[in-house]
Amino acid sequence: MSRVNEVSTSKVHGLWALTNRELKKWYKEPVIFILSIVQPIIWMGLFGKAMNIGGVFTSITLPTLTPPLSAQQLQQLGTYFAGFQENTFGTNDYFSFMSVGIIAFVALFTTMFSGMSVVWDRRLGFLNKVLSTPISRASIIFSKVLSATLRSMFQAGIVILIALAFGLQFAPNFNPLNLLGVFAVIFLICIGLSSFFIALTIRSTRIETPMAVANLITLPMMFASNAFFPTKFMPSWLQEVTKFNPLTYTVDAVRQLTIFSTDFGKLAIDFVFVGIFAVVVATIGIVLSWRYLSK
Repeated sequence: MSRVNEVSTSKVHGLWALTNRELKKWYKEPVIFILSIVQPIIWMGLFGKAMNIGGVFTSITLPTLTPPLSAQQLQQLGTYFAGFQENTFGTNDYFSFMSVGIIAFVALFTTMFSGMSVVWDRRLGFLNKVLSTPISRASIIFSKVLSATLRSMFQAGIVILIALAFGLQFAPNFNPLNLLGVFAVIFLICIGLSSFFIALTIRSTRIETPMAVANLITLPMMFASNAFFPTKFMPSWLQEVTKFNPLTYTVDAVRQLTIFSTDFGKLAIDFVFVGIFAVVVATIGIVLSWRYLSK
């Protein structure tokens, strides 16, 4: 067999060729590429700083008291408010707490378009051409999963840099090597979420279907997690829902690695849950591709 034929029939070569095609649609389109960078800036600068809960406590105007509070009493009051934030959010800076949730938010909204890509390829006829080649159907699906994952990881890196510029405060025991763990858990959750959205829309021929599914799922997943608010203060029934939400474990893992004092027991549970979610959902997506992916 010639070297050309060996390369053309390689599963890895086919996977990378399709993944590279998906990535080129992203980074060779200036508008899409720039918007993917601007989006985290908007979320950090507007949404992140607008919800300045810490500013509520530091700038609160107390009514005039008779007799007035002494300097020592005012200092104790400030310490109380700082402790309130620490007990509520695990950090004395809400922006740091929330900015980690934005990382999961960006990952979720990037991966939700994976299912739409399958529909567009089917409608434009590209899917028919790929199915006529020796490339496996699993590679077709996983190329879209991998491209969405790489885009999400890139945007997550942008979010971290922007958050640092806006005042993200790392934990005292933070180690730069912890960022490897951050990208590892983002990789796992993006694999799972991309496979999830593709599995839901793999048989669809109308672009409205994946859009409707994404709109139905994304916001409930985000707000039924600890991305923007601690789950311990949610209603009891909602707390039970968050226990089955993979975003809850993703956000907690990133916080353990960045702004919290790392609890390795909880961190291990987070990675195990997200890892199982990624493997199970990716397997389901591959099985469905063998059964339902057709011309």
